[in-house]
Amino acid sequence: MSSVYQPSEKWELGSLGLNNQTWIEDTWTKIVAKIGQTSERIGSTFPHVSKNGRYDATSPNWWTAGFWPGMLWTIYADTKEERLRQIAEACEVELDSVLQRFYELDHDMGFMWTLTARANYRLTGNLESRRRALAAASHLAGRFNLAGGYIRAWNSGAGQSVDKTGWAIIDCMMNLPLLYWASEEILDPRFRHVARAHADTVLREFIRPDGSVYHIVCFDPETGERVAALGGQGHAEQSAWSRGTAWALYGCALTYAYTREERFLDAAKRVSHFFVANLPADWVPYWDFRVDAKTDTPRDASAAAIAACGLLEIAKWVPEVERSAYQQSACRILQSLTSHYASWELEEEGLILQSTGNAPQNQNVNVPIIYGDYYFVEAIARLSNRMMLNETK
Repeated sequence: MSSVYQPSEKWELGSLGLNNQTWIEDTWTKIVAKIGQTSERIGSTFPHVSKNGRYDATSPNWWTAGFWPGMLWTIYADTKEERLRQIAEACEVELDSVLQRFYELDHDMGFMWTLTARANYRLTGNLESRRRALAAASHLAGRFNLAGGYIRAWNSGAGQSVDKTGWAIIDCMMNLPLLYWASEEILDPRFRHVARAHADTVLREFIRPDGSVYHIVCFDPETGERVAALGGQGHAEQSAWSRGTAWALYGCALTYAYTREERFLDAAKRVSHFFVANLPADWVPYWDFRVDAKTDTPRDASAAAIAACGLLEIAKWVPEVERSAYQQSACRILQSLTSHYASWELEEEGLILQSTGNAPQNQNVNVPIIYGDYYFVEAIARLSNRMMLNETK
């Protein structure tokens, strides 16, 4: 397989689809086999990016720390492979130091503890995991700025030239399920109120009428007034970063799943229509929808995998007459990823090639990235009716 795929013609669904389980089950079998093998070397480390065919090991305080154990829990839910459970639990214990130190915590606590502690509690009933997830939810809710109605994204520290106290980012929509879950778990609506207020701010300030999305919006932290928008990891302020679009698509769908308030489903659909309408020939986006795409323009396969999960979530909630459009779009994306972007050989530990982390900074461009792998695994599990860690129940 070439490390960089260039489509020659529009990808068509053909005879494959949601009703044809063969390719879905075959892909799931390959996923289980490969993760079973790569987990022997990766163990309870925290992989982020695959370099020269092998995943690195980052600090547990990095925002991607939950995705590897999240993959292991997703597979364990189906196979009950005890070794995978033990690795995932070891990762969860390693994250305790991050939770206890506090200073390293930011808005990404949902990514980290939803896929570790909350998953463990859900699958095994581990009460210590429940405590960890609730503690993370409490810290996440504590980042809420009442004046602006947003959850603060990053921290500002010594040596930083920019004060980020008033910054919020679209990625945080994916952290809100931890708050919704906490409200349900301990029958305390405060967490839900914070999550819904942030989601309403996203609808008002982040999502444009055409369904494209800002990455960063800056508020005055004292007055709550919107003062600026930044391009962030997108091409420019008014561009459309593809992974940010996918975060909004999936995040709005999950907020609807918890709140059942139509404005969030409408927003998810509007963003999804923009995402699908602007996909290139093979259904896998370039890193920004408004970049001048050329032959060597980087893709972001992770954005495709995230969006596929979101499209399948939307399909659960729309009327039957609309359902197939979202399901079939997700299938087209996942079939393209499986056929042209997936790596099943052990010479490459990553599952999905050609994800892009931060193109403006030239960081991790056209490489396997752990969250691309995680959402690909989740999407295939969704298609095959296996249990999801992001489900409301």
